[in-house]
Amino acid sequence: HIVHRPASSEIICETMLDGKKVNTLFPRAAIASALPQQRPITIPSSADGAKYNLAYYLKGALAGGICCGITHGALTPVDVVKTRMQLDPVKYNKGMVGGFKQVIAGEGAGALLTGLGPTAFGYFIQGWFKFGGVEFFKVQAVKALGDESAWKNRNNIYLGAAAAAEFIADIFLCPLEATRIRLVSNPTYAPSTMSAMAKMAKEEGVIGGFYAGFGPILFKQVPYTMTKFAVQGKVAEMIYDSMGKTPSDLSGGMNVTVSLGSGVVAGVAAAIISHPADTLLSKVNKAGAGGSGGIVSRLINIAGETGAWKLCTQGLGARCVMIGTLTAGQFGIFDSVMAALGASKFHFHDPSKGGH
Repeated sequence: HIVHRPASSEIICETMLDGKKVNTLFPRAAIASALPQQRPITIPSSADGAKYNLAYYLKGALAGGICCGITHGALTPVDVVKTRMQLDPVKYNKGMVGGFKQVIAGEGAGALLTGLGPTAFGYFIQGWFKFGGVEFFKVQAVKALGDESAWKNRNNIYLGAAAAAEFIADIFLCPLEATRIRLVSNPTYAPSTMSAMAKMAKEEGVIGGFYAGFGPILFKQVPYTMTKFAVQGKVAEMIYDSMGKTPSDLSGGMNVTVSLGSGVVAGVAAAIISHPADTLLSKVNKAGAGGSGGIVSRLINIAGETGAWKLCTQGLGARCVMIGTLTAGQFGIFDSVMAALGASKFHFHDPSKGGH
């Protein structure tokens, strides 16, 4: 309708929209101002969601490969002793320190580096897909869910992202892990990683030689990684809350310190949860273990022979030390490498508190 205002001699064209007067001479702007405004979806932890792109995921993958390759490689001596304790508990029954002494006395100090090659390379590949995959799946989940829903479901996102990333990573890790265990259990099997892999493929085939332990490695690694990332995320969040700070409020050094502390807790929790499967994996890759049947029957035989208690406790102390140290180192190195590459690590944030 047309309204005439004598005092100003104005003629205004108006209509009603949702109970509000709208100027129909300029309907697009007027209608837009009359409609309820929708809240845009943003990626938490950054005002610029565009930075979480392919380059970011590649940086996360590289940082993951470096942190896993370095930490697993550095802890090869601990892993050698731990594996010996699992494979031959009758002989190696004097604890972690005693195990070190036994290996050195019987085979020399060089034996503590058995399997270093497949360990460092295998876990570089695994770390590439694991850490890179977790970053990718986390960000994609937040993009799909939006800020508020992602914050409420952040623990589930951690668990789902970790499980998916670890499954992919284990496809590449399994052959190298099988080779490592074969060399540790039988140091005279082959002179190098490549020759050991060639020999295993020739004698047992690709599936039998390299993927006999794929079920156990999934059973071990998927719960381990789910626990590692979920617990580390939760503990880090608790540390930040106790300080009344967010990651963006602190220096890079302080954020690395938080990662180290939360990583220790996450590593011990992950070691305990995944230890039974770790013991089975070590035993099933030992030639002749569990009989000559299929993988499932062999695993059942090994579990029966070992017993539930020993599956859960053989070598657990050594593994808690190893995984607690390893996990803390991984998160610390990951954050440091990401910063060196110019990437700002993704963090969840509570939308109700504002900021990132």
